[in-house]
Amino acid sequence: MFIVNVEGAIRKNNKWLIIKRSVEEEHAGGLLSLVGGKVEQEGDSSDILERAVKREIFEEVGVTIKDELNYVYSTSFVAESNVNVVDIVFLCEYESGEAFPKSPDEVEEVLWLTTDEILNHLEAPTYLKESIRRANLYIQIQSL
Repeated sequence: MFIVNVEGAIRKNNKWLIIKRSVEEEHAGGLLSLVGGKVEQEGDSSDILERAVKREIFEEVGVTIKDELNYVYSTSFVAESNVNVVDIVFLCEYESGEAFPKSPDEVEEVLWLTTDEILNHLEAPTYLKESIRRANLYIQIQSL
C-alpha cells in the first residue's frame, strides 16, 4: 500500500511558487518544497489527483490555479515514518490569490524563485531540483 501525494509546480512571471516547510512537518521539515499533500480517500471519484492538488495549494498558500493541469512525472520514496509514498508532480498555471503561509503548521514561508535560484539554493533538496528541472523542460518542449 502507498500513500499518494500530489505536488503543484506553479509558475508566475518566470518564478516558481516554493514553500519552506514547517520544521514541525514529519517529512522534510524545514526544507524547500513544491506545494502539495496527501490525496484523501473519497470512494468512487473522478479527477481525484487534480482536485487534491488544487485543494492542497489553496489550503496551504491561498492560491487558486487554473483547471488545466499537466502531468510532469512521478516518483516513489519511503518516508521517515517508514511509509511508502507515490508522489505525482503537476505543472500548474497560477490563476489568482496572494500566496502566504495560510497553514502555518505546514508552511513556514512562501517564496517566488527563479529556476536558477532553486537549483542553487542550499535548502533545496535534490528531489525539488529534479521536479523544477522536469517542469521547466515540459514548458520548453510545449513552446516549440
